[in-house]
Amino acid sequence: MKIDPVTIPLDKLTPVLKKDLDKNLCVCNEVLKKDIINAIVNGASKVAEIKTQTYATMGTGCCTQQVEQLIECLCSAEMEK
Repeated sequence: MKIDPVTIPLDKLTPVLKKDLDKNLCVCNEVLKKDIINAIVNGASKVAEIKTQTYATMGTGCCTQQVEQLIECLCSAEMEK
């Protein structure tokens, strides 16, 4: 699935969070960064919701900090609309 920058405010992400959208953010469960972003854009606003929808953060949890950063950036962008 291709991320549409018009509907997903990628400009709200830090440069490091914009990188590697087609690569696994969660390496334990092979969850792509763009799948996590899509879950956030579609309403997931907590790590637990991301975990339920994508299985990210269920392994060692090493991706949790980046998931939290994505939530913070993208949810604050939605609130500004």
